[in-house]
Amino acid sequence: MTSIAVIAHRKKTFGGGLAELRKDLTEKGFPNPLWYEASKSSKMPGLARRAVKEGAELLFIWGGDGSVQQCVDAVAGEAVDIAILPAGTANLLANNLEIPKDLSSAVDVGLFGDRRRLDVGVLNGERFAVMAGVGYDAIMMRDADRELKGHFGRLAYVWTGVRTTHMNPRKVRIKINGEPWFKGNATCVLLGQMGSLSGGIVAFPDAQPDDGLLEVGVVTAESALQWARVLSRMVVDDVKHSPLTKMTRARKVRVKLDRPTTYELDGGARKATKKIRASIEPGAINVCVPTRYKQ
Repeated sequence: MTSIAVIAHRKKTFGGGLAELRKDLTEKGFPNPLWYEASKSSKMPGLARRAVKEGAELLFIWGGDGSVQQCVDAVAGEAVDIAILPAGTANLLANNLEIPKDLSSAVDVGLFGDRRRLDVGVLNGERFAVMAGVGYDAIMMRDADRELKGHFGRLAYVWTGVRTTHMNPRKVRIKINGEPWFKGNATCVLLGQMGSLSGGIVAFPDAQPDDGLLEVGVVTAESALQWARVLSRMVVDDVKHSPLTKMTRARKVRVKLDRPTTYELDGGARKATKKIRASIEPGAINVCVPTRYKQ
């Protein structure tokens, strides 16, 4: 029988809560999983590594994007399957993989679904599974603070997005696989492992999470009107044809900015920096997905 572990952010909610998860696992033949709870996502990587060390072959990650990203960073490359129980606000990876929003159904995916080996991106030494960026998107994530997200959910990102459109552009230089690719003013540099953000916004329509490449996008929009044009194209999967964007794919990306700017990994803001070093780590994680998702 597969040895399973639950790594849970106890402050996050999903379905009937952790009590329902225990009951559901018991009814499905797993009454005594390894069980770890944390009060904040920063403590979850250590628990994930501990679970693998203690023999877990399947990790159920209960939490939001920050919890999932930090656990992915901790166990990428290990011989363990990752099952996501989306207990956050945006749930970027879960949404891209079509993980059910019903708790029991999400558990079924972990126990009985298919496994898919996926790449991960690495930005400034830290892994991400969906999207990372510097500039507009990162400041938006940073300013959609926990209290605001708690009250308004995804609307918090919309509100902060409107305010962030007034961000001054940065002078940016980008190298792709060691060769100069972009030099000029930009308000956002986005790196993608998968295509979709929250709220039906598609940043990279052609993204494949197992092709060994990072999607790279630059947005030169400055005003609220220009950003509205870009976002509207994202909603209809047509952003690559916008005159305010430039896109490519890469194995290695180097970004230099003229001043320190906030960046983000899978929706979690990080301290401002002037340099970004990113690369791809092919086939680094094995993730549980619905059977219909398999390609």
